[in-house]
Amino acid sequence: MTAIRFPKPKSWAANATVLVDVATGRKPADLVIRNGRWVNVHSGEIIPGTDIAIVDGRFAYCGPDAAHAIGAGTTVVDAADRYLVPGLCDGHMHVESGMVTVTEFCRAVIPHGTTSMFVDPHEIANVLGLEGVRLMHDEAVAMPIGVHVQMPSCVPSAPGLETPGATLGVADVQEAMTWPNIIGLGEVMNFPGVVANDPTMAGEIAATILAGKTVGGHYASPDLGLPFHGYAAAGPEDDHEGTRAADAIARVRLGMKAMLRLGSAWYDVASQVKAVTEQGIDPRNFILCTDDSHSGTLVEDGHMDRVVRHAIAQGLKPVTAIQMATINTAEHFKLAREIGSIAPGRLADLLIVSDLAALTIDEVYARGIHMASGGKLLVEIPPYDYPEMAKSTVRLAGPVQPADFDIQAPKGANKVRARVIGVIENQAPTRALEADLAVEDGLVAMDRGNDVCQIALVERHRATGRVVNAFVSGFRYREDCAMASTVAHDSHHMIVVGTNKDDMAKAANRLAEIGGGVVLYSKGRELALIEMPIAGLMSDERAEIVARKAAKLVAAMRDLGCDLNNAYMQHSLLALVVIPELRISDLGLVDVRTFEKVDLFV
Repeated sequence: MTAIRFPKPKSWAANATVLVDVATGRKPADLVIRNGRWVNVHSGEIIPGTDIAIVDGRFAYCGPDAAHAIGAGTTVVDAADRYLVPGLCDGHMHVESGMVTVTEFCRAVIPHGTTSMFVDPHEIANVLGLEGVRLMHDEAVAMPIGVHVQMPSCVPSAPGLETPGATLGVADVQEAMTWPNIIGLGEVMNFPGVVANDPTMAGEIAATILAGKTVGGHYASPDLGLPFHGYAAAGPEDDHEGTRAADAIARVRLGMKAMLRLGSAWYDVASQVKAVTEQGIDPRNFILCTDDSHSGTLVEDGHMDRVVRHAIAQGLKPVTAIQMATINTAEHFKLAREIGSIAPGRLADLLIVSDLAALTIDEVYARGIHMASGGKLLVEIPPYDYPEMAKSTVRLAGPVQPADFDIQAPKGANKVRARVIGVIENQAPTRALEADLAVEDGLVAMDRGNDVCQIALVERHRATGRVVNAFVSGFRYREDCAMASTVAHDSHHMIVVGTNKDDMAKAANRLAEIGGGVVLYSKGRELALIEMPIAGLMSDERAEIVARKAAKLVAAMRDLGCDLNNAYMQHSLLALVVIPELRISDLGLVDVRTFEKVDLFV
């Protein structure tokens, strides 16, 4: 692996004369790729017999014969009739969900053909505030691919219903809009606040529009009536929370981009893409994205290449699916003169693909540099060193005790009817369930036989000692066990799910000891551990190491009876109080259908 410096390409305007000289044969190119099938996302064509000439990290010539651009120092590559595909763009994602830093995320996804990402660091913002956003912004700037940062909009995601480690407001958004790598406003999750003309939401959206940047959306309600119309009128320009074809159609009709996501646990492409394949909606208003992908998915299954393959399998033409992961995304973020296509002047982000329908990526070039071959990274990306202030963020009042998870029954009751959070496999929403539970010695008992175990949220930002207890169903654990995680979207306290209070206490204390991460215990024994010392959200280890640890976690969970697809991802979203139906926060149970706190007992 070669360690190289990654110079930033000059702007198109600054380099235009050189591009013209190469295109017309007055100067040689740095790199010429010959005899390829040009996947032209502007015209929707596949053009055989195409040569591509690259200079100073940008495309200069795309046409039938680049012999005039070849000089003594030009590197010439024979594409051998393979497809020339633009580098892939992820239109909406959170690096922190990969459990790794921006650098490690890039190392993992570049071999899969991702050359541009649009990231919303609202996870680290909930822990470290604006300073945390700046850390990830600066790391992103140093990357050899395009990592464009959206300023988090909702910290907290639902004011009054949770307490994050930090808060952001209109002034913070205005400041961030002046930073060089801020591309827009991150997903506006507080959709009730937007519809109610909350001044913070309205002010942040206005600041973004005035800066000429893109406003990201997040309307997580199935109600497509007046609240949805009000949300669209406020300014959000895209939305990735749809789960039905009707959701995608409604968004596109109101001028928004429908973002279809395939993450580690969110499978929303197949249902929504029917808006195109069955109902004929214009595909240029659709964007593919991942939203949340953990390291195991990245290393083992892929990134945007996985999403594009999946979209093709649902009936999209390959070129259409590629448009949804390239030019559509670039145009949406006002970057079509920079990325998203193989065309003169654009950054030379290019894939050589041997099988288009299977999207078999043989070679990856980013800004004209050969970055990966045969699925292997060819260059070394220097690590980014996070300061100490970004670590040691798990602050508890003291050791957690098993008794902290006791749920007192109403006086004199021998049975209670309790609200239960119901996990839905492969989807972000939950169900608001109810269950009749027994009372033993004045404490409400779990019901493992009916898949009702306990969930607790342990406050970890201010050492208040607060523990909120409730019940959850859907993990199907058969044994005494507990899993704890300091990744708990979006306020990122500590979530503990378990069938045994002793294991729950051990898991919580273990994470406090190591500064955050995820850990699984059973019968007093640690079965799996992923250390995440950076804000309690990200590991400082290599992505492949984190992926191995994540695989061990998944296998151990399965041995305990939890066979959900990517159950860890489901676990991490149980405190996300902006997606229906029922969630837990540090302030209690929240019914997200009404955005109100509710009692545990019915």
